[in-house]
Amino acid sequence: MERIKVSKSIVGEREAQALKSVIEDEYLGMGKYVREFEIKLGQYLDAQNVMCVNSGTAALHLAVMGAGIGPGDEVLIQSLTYVASFQAISAAGAVPVPCEIDPGTCTIDLKDAERKITGRTKAIMPVHYTGRVGPLDEIYSLARRYGLTVIEDAAHAFGTVYKGKMIGSFGDIICFSFDGIKNITSGEGGAVVTANPQVARFIKDARLVGVCKDTEKRYQGQRSWEFDVIHQGYRYHMSNLFAAIGITQLERLESEFKPKRQYLARRYTEFLKDIPEIIVFPDEYDLVVPHIFPLRVRNNKRDNMREYLNSNGIECGVHYLPNHLLTFYGGKKGQLPVTEEIYKQLLTIPLHPGLSDEMQNYIIEKIKDFFA
Repeated sequence: MERIKVSKSIVGEREAQALKSVIEDEYLGMGKYVREFEIKLGQYLDAQNVMCVNSGTAALHLAVMGAGIGPGDEVLIQSLTYVASFQAISAAGAVPVPCEIDPGTCTIDLKDAERKITGRTKAIMPVHYTGRVGPLDEIYSLARRYGLTVIEDAAHAFGTVYKGKMIGSFGDIICFSFDGIKNITSGEGGAVVTANPQVARFIKDARLVGVCKDTEKRYQGQRSWEFDVIHQGYRYHMSNLFAAIGITQLERLESEFKPKRQYLARRYTEFLKDIPEIIVFPDEYDLVVPHIFPLRVRNNKRDNMREYLNSNGIECGVHYLPNHLLTFYGGKKGQLPVTEEIYKQLLTIPLHPGLSDEMQNYIIEKIKDFFA
């Protein structure tokens, strides 16, 4: 059997044809395809303002700046997340304040977060780890009590539903990633979603190096020649090439990608739940669209299990090294004992729509062999 990847891009002839259409149109930059992608994303999410950018990190960075957060301000965020979340905060000159996680969900521990609120705290950034969102109502309640903006890092959660509402259809600012291995991809890319018109206006300009109202020109295949710039901007816009892939992928989500991811996660849960050394995170897979499938491996067996699976052609990952352990963000052990202990147990096994039943059965078999 071929080596089984932990994550994988699922693209093919439909995406190739979409790219061909853009190339034949002879306008590769930000234009009508980006506009079409934003409209279709808004329809799918039931969202008012969708702004596509060139990465999920760019989405987070612009969201932080759009919320008026800058030098010296603090943003509460769980330490267990990809470094892009922390980099987006520090890129704005703000300070990411690392918080503990709930061991049962790997989402932010609100009690710890509340203890770390100061006069400089301006926002909380909950990370929807694997696709689950944690206690989102309580997060917004806490934010309202302290006057904080909620910036949702929903990079893993495209397609997930929370209490009958699509993630992205409500809330302050929500950021998605469409990189190569996410629930849908645009090759690279991301999006910011908000109902706040001031935030939306800022992001539309800031993604185009700050040029005022250049978005409207770009949608028409034009550009601004005489313009003003009133704040810092970045070259963060999405191209038509990326958008064409994204449009095709969005069309495939409900019929292919979402049910396959949920199906695989249910099977893993059913076949691995009775292994004493493994803790499988419980999820409602009718609502959650899982981006990855991490396990907690107890009794110091994580690294040996990883080595065993790798030696049998099964790639594994560890999501993620806590950011407070990184040199740039302090590099201090012992600061978040719960997070550090959970990190030592986490092991991500393959989950993507290209995983066949035969492949998954083989993975399950090898996991059981290891513990036998």
